[in-house]
Amino acid sequence: MPIEQLAGNKTLSQSEKVAQVSRQFEAVLLRQILGSARKTVFKSKVSEDSLTSGIYQDLVTGQLADSISRSGSFGLARSLQSQLQHQLGTDATKGKKT
Repeated sequence: MPIEQLAGNKTLSQSEKVAQVSRQFEAVLLRQILGSARKTVFKSKVSEDSLTSGIYQDLVTGQLADSISRSGSFGLARSLQSQLQHQLGTDATKGKKT
């Protein structure tokens, strides 16, 4: 769900919103990390350096970042979610104020 629509969504609990925002933040950070890592790859005559190739690589990087974030293996979203819920005073399992 787009972050612009997340705040006004009445069907999600505060805890679910925090989880979604945390995952989206993790995905954005992963895109930055993976994009920077891709820039260090040596260019060759075999690899195409066109606009189309750049767009395709950006799409692949975005999908990879989203997949890593959804899998939970990176762990940043979990840590961020825990911190945000602690600051908001919400119970992670119930989504209610404590």
